[in-house]
Amino acid sequence: MQTTPFLSQYGPWALVSGAAMGLGAEFARQLAAHGLNLILADVQSEALNATSAAISAQSGVETLPVVADLSTPAGLSAVIEAAATLEIGLLVNNAGVSAIGHFLDVPLEKHLKILELNARAPLALAHTFGAKMRERRRGGIIFVSSGSATVGTSYVSAYSATKAFNLNLGEALFEELHPFGVDVLSTVVGATDTPGWRAENPNPEAKTWPPVMSAADTVRETLEALGKTPSFFPGAQNRLAMFAATRLMSRPAAVRVIGAEMRKRYEKE
Repeated sequence: MQTTPFLSQYGPWALVSGAAMGLGAEFARQLAAHGLNLILADVQSEALNATSAAISAQSGVETLPVVADLSTPAGLSAVIEAAATLEIGLLVNNAGVSAIGHFLDVPLEKHLKILELNARAPLALAHTFGAKMRERRRGGIIFVSSGSATVGTSYVSAYSATKAFNLNLGEALFEELHPFGVDVLSTVVGATDTPGWRAENPNPEAKTWPPVMSAADTVRETLEALGKTPSFFPGAQNRLAMFAATRLMSRPAAVRVIGAEMRKRYEKE
């Protein structure tokens, strides 16, 4: 494949976490279309291997699936070791987990797993691979955040908090690493039509505002924004909704309005 500016900046290898399906798999497909070889990490072995094989067959790039639970030290070590001899030019911190319910009704163990997978793992991977990118003076890191990062969101309180962590970490690293030629972006995604979103949504076919985005559009807009801004909201209507929630309403009002919507969606009758 002919060398392109994208491949020169972010190649030859990308590491995508949570790559078995959904947004992670879509990141992998679109990065393969840019000519990047892929390390794909996920805990779901069957889906991961299927995604890896399909992308390799379709695009011709090298793919290396790594079955690992990034919420554990052993899983983190496995991914880092798998990439030790490869030049990772782009890191996509996509793996994440949520638990829906009242904070005190969700077992502590689930909250701690959310914290480990959604916050500790992306920090560790960014620190490990970001250091090598800084030495090479090129590369990129994407943190997949969420609209719930902008306002404390009831019923997904721990998830909301970890996504705020990702948003702020990515924005800070944009400023720190930009002088070294490394692009960092926090992509603040709204509702996206993925298997995970459908599994958690009690009525996935219902019309909503902002509308549910496709994974393909979310990833495409994210990759287009990489290198241009510290954080980005894919979807014009998502950007409008976030403007209303963070600029037009007071923070207490936004917490109440979003909380009421979450209560309507998830509270049992």
